[in-house]
Amino acid sequence: MLKKILKVIAACTVLFFALLFICNYIIDASTEEQTYTSVEKIPANRVGLILGTAKRLTSGHPNPYYTNRIIATVALYKASKIEFVLVSGDNGSIYYNEPKAIKKDLVKGGIPEDKIFLDYAGFRTLDSMMRAKHVFGLTSVTVISQEFHNDRAIYLAHKKGLKAIGFNAKDITGTNGFKVQLREYFARVKVFIDLLTNKQPKFYGEKIEIK
Repeated sequence: MLKKILKVIAACTVLFFALLFICNYIIDASTEEQTYTSVEKIPANRVGLILGTAKRLTSGHPNPYYTNRIIATVALYKASKIEFVLVSGDNGSIYYNEPKAIKKDLVKGGIPEDKIFLDYAGFRTLDSMMRAKHVFGLTSVTVISQEFHNDRAIYLAHKKGLKAIGFNAKDITGTNGFKVQLREYFARVKVFIDLLTNKQPKFYGEKIEIK
């Protein structure tokens, strides 16, 4: 009896890791050569979509993922690779507002306030990409985040009929980087669950024209 249980556990473990590998492989293969690290080489797009994250870590220290996305977005704008910025993030409470914080730092970086639009309902990457199309009327966009995140966002965008490329903000190494990369494997499995169940954004709302 014990041997049978151990065999079942072993089989489930193998299937679990196989699922992680397959989901990861499909997204990587589908988005190959659709992200860029060079400002000079990336094609121009009318709108850049920066995906939100917390400005600070739970320790209170600055979040390097956040900082590097700000730097990347400012670089694209100053190189005339984007004309407008759509900031999509979580505004789940009066005490937590990713889009507002990002906008403030983008303005500090030299992007005019009237060139920045805010999506307060980007609670998940799926929400951000679908709302970019259905609420903000975009047909094409440059996604700005770290490469692993860009790949997932681009894959979702293409599946939902939104043309997208990505500009890769500088990634993070070390312990913090490893933890985020590990979570990404599970997030990629969730992508396929969401697609299979036709998951929708938490909110849609009135259309907003970026101009």
